Amino acid sequence: MCRRSVVFVLVFVSSVSAQDQPFDASRLTLDRIFASDDFRGDPSAPVTWLAGETYATLQPSRAARGASDLVRFDATGKAEILVPAEKLLLPSRKEPLAIQGFELSADGALVLLFTNSVKVWRQNTRGDYWLFHRSTGKLSRVGGDAGPSTLMFAKLSPTGTHVAYVRDNNLFVEPVGGGAPTKLTTDGSSEIINGTFDWVYEEEFDCRDGWRWSPDGKQIAYWQLDTRGVKTFTLTDNTTGKYPTLKTFAYPKTGERNSACRVGVVAITGGATRWLEVPGDTRTDFYLPRMEWAGTARELMLQRVNRLQNAVDVLLAEVATGKVHTVLTERDGAWVNLHDDAGTLVEKGEAFTWISERDGWRHLYLVSRDGSTVRRVTSFPFDVIRVVHLDEKGGWVYFLASPEKPTQQYLYRSALNGKGLPERLSPSDQPGWHSYHISTGGSLAVHTFSSFGVPPRVELIALPTHKVIRPLAANDKLRATVKKLAQSPVEFFRVNVGNGVQLDGWLMKPPHLDPAKKYPLLFHVYGEPAGQSVTDRWGGNNYLWHLLLTQQGYVVACVDNRGTPCPRGREWRKCVYRRVGTLASEEQSAAARLLLQRPYLDRTRVGVWGWSGGGSMTLNLLFRYPDLYHTGLAVAPVPDMHLYDTIYQERYMGLPQDNAEDYRRGSPITHAAGLKGNLLLVHGSGDDNCHYQGTEKLANKLIELNKPFTLMTYPNRSHSINEGKNTTRHLFTLLTRYLHNHLPAGPRP
Repeated sequence: MCRRSVVFVLVFVSSVSAQDQPFDASRLTLDRIFASDDFRGDPSAPVTWLAGETYATLQPSRAARGASDLVRFDATGKAEILVPAEKLLLPSRKEPLAIQGFELSADGALVLLFTNSVKVWRQNTRGDYWLFHRSTGKLSRVGGDAGPSTLMFAKLSPTGTHVAYVRDNNLFVEPVGGGAPTKLTTDGSSEIINGTFDWVYEEEFDCRDGWRWSPDGKQIAYWQLDTRGVKTFTLTDNTTGKYPTLKTFAYPKTGERNSACRVGVVAITGGATRWLEVPGDTRTDFYLPRMEWAGTARELMLQRVNRLQNAVDVLLAEVATGKVHTVLTERDGAWVNLHDDAGTLVEKGEAFTWISERDGWRHLYLVSRDGSTVRRVTSFPFDVIRVVHLDEKGGWVYFLASPEKPTQQYLYRSALNGKGLPERLSPSDQPGWHSYHISTGGSLAVHTFSSFGVPPRVELIALPTHKVIRPLAANDKLRATVKKLAQSPVEFFRVNVGNGVQLDGWLMKPPHLDPAKKYPLLFHVYGEPAGQSVTDRWGGNNYLWHLLLTQQGYVVACVDNRGTPCPRGREWRKCVYRRVGTLASEEQSAAARLLLQRPYLDRTRVGVWGWSGGGSMTLNLLFRYPDLYHTGLAVAPVPDMHLYDTIYQERYMGLPQDNAEDYRRGSPITHAAGLKGNLLLVHGSGDDNCHYQGTEKLANKLIELNKPFTLMTYPNRSHSINEGKNTTRHLFTLLTRYLHNHLPAGPRP
């Protein structure tokens, strides 16, 4: 009782505002993290590379307060305003249009502007488009009589004469000089989707923009998805009106039928679509997640993936006839990942790039256009994380890798002819996480660098020297603010969980830890194939919340089990096949037991928390190892794998019809009877991704088993649980309070 009273005081202090207590720059509070500007970094607008090694970005306007100009910069920093904010003022508005995206024509005379956007599932991909003619300053709205925020994925033709877009699941095209739009498809509806995608293709294949201009600007290739016959899911909104509002959408759960998917080509003058004759039934047996023009207006290159996702066919299609033939087939005993850095044409269109793990490491290959030769470009014994630039003229491929520490990331380059050793370009005195956005010509890049607990710096650099040209977002103030916080250095470690398996982890300790006393240990988990958690980079608000917990007397740790997408070779990543939930639980618990051998960690106070797949992992650990984990906070979990979507779950687990026992064993709900400790379930009732349905089914199971638990439902919130005023602060206040109440903070003798 006495200890619990102290806990309540700690929670109260962490939540009060700065005006109620003396400010201490070294101490974190929930309000400082989630309701103040203390940890806001320098503004850094995205950069779009243009021809001639120049780039365009948004800059605050001097002439129109609160608005932005679109500005072009060269390497020296010389600026040219392409679109002044004051030119975007409409008669019906008091403020200029807010630019949220843009595209320049090849000659730079025309700018397509995106504004007034709204979210479609994950991203703001629907909005308004305007054309700005730089020579005259004329501003014209795209879309004719289209309503506000109804256009998607507008793009200028390669010739700069037309703009095309998706509206109400149909494709339209119109001349940039004015004139009525031409409707290229007419069957678009809530069930027939032209030029964009259904929920599951967007979520799991990252498919959003579903159409492509031909190189000559005379045709458009596009996807069509037919969701008829796909079972639907309904979200209930009880908060907007007097009666519930229902939102129903096609959502194929494991083992169920998918949308029919096909690719066609239509002339911009209109007429019938020529459909490609891709064999196989996409409702039951295949997916078509990638498509691009193959260098000319005569052929398209597609990737077809089988339902089990252990085979990918690269197909060439003749536009005139619709005939297709297979160029390359990539197979794997587990699954084959799609790579956006594959399929780039090289050698004057006679070859294309390909990423494969066929030799046990992720490497770059060049494949001849007819598929007759496959040549490996990178051949060292470590993974290419991602190809970021091909300099065919110079004979180089630039890629991200980390041969020695998979928790970090650096830029390398290798010769395209496959000869010689790779050369590291990231500075040797900057250990941590480096990412790059490289210019078209390859001589410049936007470089972002951070490390654990150290906010990022963004700068313009020259390549290959990596010489800094100028900072873009130094974040000096933010870095100084974070540096003042009371903290102990993070510890990166490796733990041997048996059979030579070494898992990477990080550990955050309380400031001024007393090694003679014992502290509670909280694990942050994810553990699924979609994400790596143990990384040496800035972690934003999650990091700050973990640091707050250390200041309150917790040790916080994180471990990556096998099956997570670390750059540690194919076997590391894919040994989890058909064992999601099972292998990770075994290795996470083994790592926890080994870590608890440290004398300052309290075996009687061990907690775990996670979100999404991490929420599922939290449940698995709490249910399977109740004598090890005493408190769990599971946010937006999937308690039963059968309830998740086809593409993600079947990729790693196979079909439930063929693998019923592994689905059962890997699902947390199967092991709910093992619950002994404290469980907090948190879910948004409007989660379209990991449905609240699963949490309710688990709640029913726990009630049946007479197991106590706590459930917090956030009304109508999505998977991110961040909609609405104060939601994020409320959520993390809840998590903090629950920890204090059930996993008491601070050292004990």
